[in-house]
Amino acid sequence: MSDPTLPSGAPAPKPATQPRNPLHGVTLEAMVTQLADFYGWDGLAQRVPVRCFALDPSVASSLKFLRKTPWAREKVEGLYLFMLREQRRVR
Repeated sequence: MSDPTLPSGAPAPKPATQPRNPLHGVTLEAMVTQLADFYGWDGLAQRVPVRCFALDPSVASSLKFLRKTPWAREKVEGLYLFMLREQRRVR
């Protein structure tokens, strides 16, 4: 049976392909912004020791570095997941 709200021949929208992945749909910019708000730039630099967090930090410089450096991005993603768990635990 076809969906009457879709034009004929249009494919049905796909369900979320990663429903249990907490990183799905979260941009790197959103992660860096939330981490900087939660830990502060100094705290972020202590947890992920990269220069873009320690010296003249900004979201733009951090994004530029993290997009080019897979190992640092993985550390930031891991810290973001840890922060989410901590926030849930505190509630």
